[in-house]
Amino acid sequence: MSVRQATAVRTLVLDNPEDVREAAAALAGGQVVAHGFGNVYALTSRPDRDAVERVNRLKGRPAGRTAGLLTVPERIPSAFDWTRLPEGVPWQQVRSLAEELLALGPVGLRGPASARVPDPLTADDGGVRTVQVVAPGTRCPSHAFLGAALGLTGGDFLAVTSAKRSRHLTGRDQEPAHWRADGLAGEFGAEPGVRILAHADEEAARRRHPFHRPTSVSVLSFHRTAGHTRSGLPALVLERHGSLSADHIRAVAANHGFGLALAPHAGGPLVPRPYGPA
Repeated sequence: MSVRQATAVRTLVLDNPEDVREAAAALAGGQVVAHGFGNVYALTSRPDRDAVERVNRLKGRPAGRTAGLLTVPERIPSAFDWTRLPEGVPWQQVRSLAEELLALGPVGLRGPASARVPDPLTADDGGVRTVQVVAPGTRCPSHAFLGAALGLTGGDFLAVTSAKRSRHLTGRDQEPAHWRADGLAGEFGAEPGVRILAHADEEAARRRHPFHRPTSVSVLSFHRTAGHTRSGLPALVLERHGSLSADHIRAVAANHGFGLALAPHAGGPLVPRPYGPA
């Protein structure tokens, strides 16, 4: 069954150039686009305060909640201030680690924010102005849409958040992210100012990322460390245990000279959203 047959809501398709141009123009005009993102879906908008607050209200979150930053892969390094890494954390090794994680698939990277990052995409952590880049990975076909949207907005960055409502569920103020277009359209398709840009083939999107569960991304931070491992490696912090397992991230981090510590609030692995019969 095609994504166009899956729901009565008009759905654009991620690998259709005309649909991509239409979705990019909608975003540039102030709308929210719910689009394929790695092996799941995300909500993306302009990065200005009004747009971020509108998306937060749409999700049922406090209007002032910080959004993630989304951009094409080549612009990700410009989101960070590489001069403000913790002592003993070489920026070259952090960048090579980030590149390997991005090659695997969707991931979140939190570090010191560059001066170019809009304030609605930043958060203060103990006096450090940070940004959380949330990327679909280099294998995702969504980069054509992101590049077109950036070209029309004239900026380097967009605002992004997971495609789900925020409700109290099993002790967490969030539900699992959508990974099927029919569920996504059922929840957000009737909202004014929201466009759906679906994966052309959702099973193929999941096959492209065999190490990732269809959940929100794991978030690795490097604006501060959690001491050192027994072997003396600086320990970066896993702030959220999401789609890529902590063990996998630990192994990748070790390849680049880092250990890994789980933040107290990282929690256990996120569970994918359950759906009823198709």
